[in-house]
Amino acid sequence: MKTQKPKYKQIIDAAVITIAENGYHQSQVSKIAKQAGVADGTIYLYFKNKEDILISLFREKMGQFIVSLEKVIKSKNKASDKLLLLIENHFRILSEDHYLATVTQLELRQTNKVLRLKINEILKGYLKLVDHILIAGIEDGEFDKNLDIRLARQMIFGTIDETVTTWVMNEYKYDLVQLAPRVHQLIIHGCGKRG
Repeated sequence: MKTQKPKYKQIIDAAVITIAENGYHQSQVSKIAKQAGVADGTIYLYFKNKEDILISLFREKMGQFIVSLEKVIKSKNKASDKLLLLIENHFRILSEDHYLATVTQLELRQTNKVLRLKINEILKGYLKLVDHILIAGIEDGEFDKNLDIRLARQMIFGTIDETVTTWVMNEYKYDLVQLAPRVHQLIIHGCGKRG
C-alpha cells in the first residue's frame, strides 16, 4: 500500500465523509472516489476493496489518535491527571470531527465479524495506553493495589465510548468536552483506593 502519497490521505478523508453521510453499506467505492475527486480505478491503487478502505481509515485515524494522546499525557505525572487528559482529548478529537465520530461510533459497529476482529486488533494500541495509566496509578499508590486492570480498562473504554455514542445519537447537541471532568470523576472513584 502506497501510504506516503497524498491521494491515500485524500481517499481516507473522503471515505470518512462518505461513510458518515451515507452509511457504510450505501457507500460504494464510486461515491468515495467522487468525494475524493479521483477516478474509481485510483482507489484500487491504494485499497483492495471497500472493507480495506474502512480498516485503513480506522488504522490511520486511530494511529494519529494514539500518537496525539501519548504526547499530551506525557505532560502529567499523576495517573489521574493523565486519565483526565486522555478523556478530554478523546472527546475533543471526536467533537471536532463529527464525520469521524459518526463513523467510529456507528458505522464501525455494523461491520461483519472479520472486520470487527481487525478493528479490535487496531484498538489494542489505545487500550495499552489505558493500561499504562492504570499500572502507573497502582505503582504510585494512586489507585487500589488490587485493581483488576483488565476490568478497569473495559470500564474506562466502555464509559468513554458510550458517552461519545450517546452524544452522536443526540446529534451533537451538547458540548462533549464539558462532560470530561464528570466522566473522569466517576472513573476515578471506581479506580481509587479503598477506605
